[in-house]
Amino acid sequence: MLKKISYYAFGVLCVSIGLYPIIYFIIDRKFGLLASKTDTLLYDVLWNFGFYGHIVFGGLALLIGWLQFSRKIRLKNLKIHRNIGKVYVVSVLISGTCGLYIASHATGGLISKVGFGSLAIVWLTTTFLGYRSAQKGKIIKHQYFMIYSYAACFSAVTLRIWLPLLSVSFGDFIPAYRIVAWLCWIPNLIVAYLIIQYLKKRNLSL
Repeated sequence: MLKKISYYAFGVLCVSIGLYPIIYFIIDRKFGLLASKTDTLLYDVLWNFGFYGHIVFGGLALLIGWLQFSRKIRLKNLKIHRNIGKVYVVSVLISGTCGLYIASHATGGLISKVGFGSLAIVWLTTTFLGYRSAQKGKIIKHQYFMIYSYAACFSAVTLRIWLPLLSVSFGDFIPAYRIVAWLCWIPNLIVAYLIIQYLKKRNLSL
């Protein structure tokens, strides 16, 4: 029962933040993270392609990715699992590539740029390795890599948890943002590692 509640609570977070990018299309441009950007950057065509490509496809990946951890869906209809997986991989490819580009313009200087850039590389790499493992029929490896991949994807949720807390603690957005550029994803990967070790120790699969 507790496991089921935790899974659905996890799903609510993923869906909520997965739909969050819609806000950027219906309210003023100076909302959220865009409020920290210069007007020059906000009117840069390439940066806008990168930003919206990142949030739209990243939101889609977050929105559908959590369903892949449902054993019920996989056992009932493997085709649905595979189709969702393909959409997830394409979404990560687009969002991660865009994220790597916009990371070079991250607020907060080099610390933020390297933090978010590293996140993009980890997300793209683990997703690619997970996809290749599935193609080769190495299902257990596929599961492990995709746990890491979605842990990186889930940084969209943890960023929005940590950033307000850090901003209040420091009383300033910039130092908070520099920290969250790393804090939003490294603990996630640690949790993913512990989950994988648990599965290995007990010889379990998802």
